[in-house]
Amino acid sequence: MQKDNITGNVSTPTARTRHRRRSQEAFPEPSKENGGHLLVDDHNKYKSFLIRAYSTIWMIGGFAFIVYMGHLYITAMVVVIQIFMARELFNLLRKAHEDRRLPGFRLLNWHFFFTAMLFVYGRILSLRLANTVPASDKFLYRLVSSLIKYHMVICYSLYIAGFMWFILTLKKKMYKYQFGQYAWTHMILIVVFTQSSFTVANIFEGIIWFLLPATLIVINDIFAYIFGFFFGRTPLIKISPKKTWEGFIGASVTTIISAFVLAHMMGRFQWMTCPRKDLSTGWLYCDPGPVFKPEHCTLPVWFTKWDFGDSIPGHGGITDRMDCQMVMAVFAYIYHQSFVVSQSLTVETILDQILANLAFEEQYALYTNLGEIIQHRLTGHS
Repeated sequence: MQKDNITGNVSTPTARTRHRRRSQEAFPEPSKENGGHLLVDDHNKYKSFLIRAYSTIWMIGGFAFIVYMGHLYITAMVVVIQIFMARELFNLLRKAHEDRRLPGFRLLNWHFFFTAMLFVYGRILSLRLANTVPASDKFLYRLVSSLIKYHMVICYSLYIAGFMWFILTLKKKMYKYQFGQYAWTHMILIVVFTQSSFTVANIFEGIIWFLLPATLIVINDIFAYIFGFFFGRTPLIKISPKKTWEGFIGASVTTIISAFVLAHMMGRFQWMTCPRKDLSTGWLYCDPGPVFKPEHCTLPVWFTKWDFGDSIPGHGGITDRMDCQMVMAVFAYIYHQSFVVSQSLTVETILDQILANLAFEEQYALYTNLGEIIQHRLTGHS
């Protein structure tokens, strides 16, 4: 009896163990192999496709209307996007329990945010603001000139005020959380404003330098989704389980082709290619320069023989849609400054520096002295 009992007690867990092993082998987890379910295997993909398409149409329509309105409206759109991005990132490491013990501490994040906005955009738009104010309105002109002159002092004072605010709100047993939020806030400001400042600079150098890169990012996102939706079979990276190599390759080819087509189309319109020197609205007319003038190139004979005739619901957060836009804006700015803008000083560049850095009296004195020098040279030569 004892042998039977011992045998029964020993055999039972062994059988259970074998049964568990068989169940594990019979039901593998495909999500661990691919990092998640692909769009092509998603049973609800057509419903999500319609939701994504509907929100995409609204976003593209709104974006096109803002671009049509001009530089200031595009800049305002960038500012609004920055605010929503910062809000998402601020909330990423936020802890409600700690925040309740620190009343008003959350406002400190926005104080630093708007201080950084004043510093970055003040440096970019100061020259345009000076060109917008008429010299005949002496009071307004002097006020704007003073703001431009003391811009850095104002921003520094605001930052020091925020730093003192942070020091005065420190509480015992909360130091780790508060200093962590302070560092996280500055990291967000670096990420958001360092890149988005290039976006605003691109806008005023000519809408095409903002619109073309932004449109290519949108096209890449759309066609990566479409190719992955219908043909995606091979996972790309585990961090984004629904991205596939088919979507990546299809979107890359489509984006390259679109770049040539869109650059040719947008370069024909002066209101897209002309730089904006002030903060006024309205259409621009200028000499487009050699960059946007068509040139005829002769192709090899063998090449010409080819026949080319036959050859936000649903999107995630604002940061998800705008992260690549920020990276592309930096690239577009560096490309424009390195290969498009003339590196030599021009009369227009010197005048812009004079208007931005000299008061009205100093500009008048410079004008008088230049007149005397020119008159002296003309008299000496005669």
